[in-house]
Amino acid sequence: MKSVAGTLAAPFPYFGGKSLACETVWAALGDPENYVEPFAGSAAMLLGRPNVGKVETINDADGFVANFWRAVSADADAVALHTDWPCNETDLFARHSWLVRHAPGLLERLHADPDYYDAKIAGWWCWGACNWIGSGWCSGTGPWVHDGKKLVDGRQLPHLGNAGQGVNRQLPHLGDAGQGVNRKLPHLGNAGQGRTHYIYEWFGALQDRTRNVRVAVGDWQRVLTESVTTWHGMTGVFLDPPYTKGAMDYAAGGVGGDLADKVRAWCAANGQDPKLRIVLCGHAGEHDALLTNGWHLRAWTARKGYAVTDEAVENSASETLWCSPHCVPERAVQEALF
Repeated sequence: MKSVAGTLAAPFPYFGGKSLACETVWAALGDPENYVEPFAGSAAMLLGRPNVGKVETINDADGFVANFWRAVSADADAVALHTDWPCNETDLFARHSWLVRHAPGLLERLHADPDYYDAKIAGWWCWGACNWIGSGWCSGTGPWVHDGKKLVDGRQLPHLGNAGQGVNRQLPHLGDAGQGVNRKLPHLGNAGQGRTHYIYEWFGALQDRTRNVRVAVGDWQRVLTESVTTWHGMTGVFLDPPYTKGAMDYAAGGVGGDLADKVRAWCAANGQDPKLRIVLCGHAGEHDALLTNGWHLRAWTARKGYAVTDEAVENSASETLWCSPHCVPERAVQEALF
C-alpha cells in the first residue's frame, strides 16, 4: 500500500530526532508487515516510511508526545487551531506555565481512556516546542518551573546586572523571523491561501497517515511483547533510546542513563529471531557488543543542534546504527537500486 505521506515531517523539533536517517533505516528494515517504534518522539521514522505497513505501533513515555499523536489522529483541525499562533514571548511563558500545571494526571488520563485526548494541550505543546530554545520545554527539568502561583527561574540566579532584561534573557526562537510552527512548512501547494491553510492541510495529512497507527504511552518494553511484534508477521523494530553518553532524563519519568544498556540487552536476547528486523541507534562503540552476535553497522551523520560545540560536532559525526542479523543486507539494497 502506497503511503499517503511518505515524506511528511513532524510539525515540532525533537531532541535526538532521526529524520536524516530514514533512508538508511528503511533500507535495513525493508517493508515489514508490522512496525514498532518504542521511543517515538516526533515519529520521524514512521513519517519517513516509504510505504504504510499492515500494522504500525508507536510508543513514548512522555504524555505530551503521546497526547499530541492521539489528538492529531482524532481531530487534526482542533490541534491545528491551537497550534496556529505567532511567536510571542509573553504567550510562550504563559503557556509553558499552564501546560506544566496541567501535566500532572495527563498520563493517567491517557491510560484510563483509550478515546481521551486534549487538543488544546496538544496544540499549545507543539507551538511551544517550535518556539522554545534548548531543553526544558514542559519537562519540569529545565530552568523555568512553576511555584504554584507563577513561573520562576529555578536556577535562583543572583542579581548580576542583566541591564533590566529580566525574563528576556532566554528569548524564544527568533531565527526564523518569528514564524513559530509555520517556519518549516511542507510544500503542499496552497495556491496562495497563506500559512494558516498550510497548517491545517499539514495536520490533515498527519491525521491521514496516523489514523490507523496504534499509539501507546508508557514503558518501552510494553510494546515489544510477542503479541505486539511477531504475532503480526515480519516485524521491523526501530529503537532510539536516550544515549548513554550525555543522556538526558527520558521524558518526565526521569529514567536514568542505564536505559540504553537495558535496550541493548533486549536486542542481544531477541536479535536472532528470524521474524525480527531491529535497528538500534547510538554513538560509535556504544553497542558494539552486539557485533559478536551477527549484527552489523551502518553509519549516518546527524544534525548538530543549536550548540555547535566540539562535543556536538563529535556526537553528530559518531551517530551509528546497529542492524540485527535478519535486516535487509546492504548488498541486496544496492542490487535493487541497479
